[in-house]
Amino acid sequence: MIKTKLKFCLVLTTLFLSGELSVNAQKLVESVSAIVGNEVIYLSDIENTVADLKRSGSKTPLDELTCSVFQEMLVSKLFLDQARIDSITVADDAVEGDLNMRINDAIRRAGSEAALVEYFKKSLLEIRRDIKKTLLEQEVVREVQNKIAKNITITPAALKKFFNALPKDSMPVIPARYELSILQLDPPSNEDNKAAARQRLLDIRSQILAGKSFSVLARLYSEDTESAKNGGEIGFLTRGELEKEYADAAFSLTKNTVSKIVETKFGFHIIQFIERKGEMVNTRHILVKPKVQPEQAAMAMSKLDSLANLIRKDSLKFEIAALRFSTHKDSRINGGKFVSSNPSERVTWFTLEELNPEMYMTVRNMKVGEISVPFKTTDESNNVVFRIIKLDNSLPAHTANLKDDYQAIYNGALTNERTLIFQKWVKQKIEITYVKISDEFKSCEFLKKGWIK
Repeated sequence: MIKTKLKFCLVLTTLFLSGELSVNAQKLVESVSAIVGNEVIYLSDIENTVADLKRSGSKTPLDELTCSVFQEMLVSKLFLDQARIDSITVADDAVEGDLNMRINDAIRRAGSEAALVEYFKKSLLEIRRDIKKTLLEQEVVREVQNKIAKNITITPAALKKFFNALPKDSMPVIPARYELSILQLDPPSNEDNKAAARQRLLDIRSQILAGKSFSVLARLYSEDTESAKNGGEIGFLTRGELEKEYADAAFSLTKNTVSKIVETKFGFHIIQFIERKGEMVNTRHILVKPKVQPEQAAMAMSKLDSLANLIRKDSLKFEIAALRFSTHKDSRINGGKFVSSNPSERVTWFTLEELNPEMYMTVRNMKVGEISVPFKTTDESNNVVFRIIKLDNSLPAHTANLKDDYQAIYNGALTNERTLIFQKWVKQKIEITYVKISDEFKSCEFLKKGWIK
């Protein structure tokens, strides 16, 4: 129902900044901790961030933590001041998706929208506004940094020099990685299973229409186990965070009405509308998945076993078999090559921990070139499927080296080079930028490196 997302962690620090204030650049007013060019850092910004870090479990001494937060804010303001000079801006919609995910994650972590509002003593609209402001600033900083470092490349000679300079006793150990191909079959006669799932959901819907509690029935019968704990409630989400079929139904409902049966790649849903706020909607749902019968599983496993034997005898190439028979859309057109479902990565090498449990158990005992026995597992939408695997290649766990880990080391060298360039840029930028620091922060050691003139 909810689209797969890259995993993210809501950082509640640095998110809640005060509004803009026009100040005389030569005069510090009460509660202003620093002026950097045309940018202002307020004392409340620092105090709120430090308090959030402490609540999150930071063990850093208070004075040290305060100076560290202050330093990060000063550097960020340098980049933002440069963005003003270079007329670099970011459109609001560039952060909309990230904003929605952070808001929803914050609500989930707090336990409810009311708890989040109580925690920050702000309305949800104000919280949303403040997070959006910070995300836009972060995007602007990234744009400035990309402009500063746009022509950076690492030559093979420079990469070798970088690698040889790394302390040998702290060289990272790279875990074992595997490259594999899959051939997947969905359960045969799955339409019958779907019909049975629809009928089960129709029966549940009839009970709701007859007056039974949607929340109670969601706890009893929904196969979305996480939302079932909350009576089926999934929290405020935008259209973009929902499967299209689910979103179309959810946004067409009115308060406490129940949808007809909605099919998505996750299964079948009935949806109850709770509340809408602008472009976000909060709903409950009950999910029922098609159930695979034992005879269907046996048929799929038998077909995969026959295909595996043909491939082992070299009567059929794995790539051809995947193209002709596999139901895994992402891999079949590539001859079965298994790739990451994250569109921004599309990597083909996996550690065992990145595979689901059934694939983990199968791959760990295979040899390169081997074809596995058929096994039952789940796909990226958590639906039951059947697969065989061909292990294309493997790299055992090893200490990082240029031959096997060139790209990872290159990325590390590139990050290191960018960091050095940013440090040099910050030093030069401080020299030509008006900077005024409040007396109460002048004990911070880092300020001696050019910040106080």
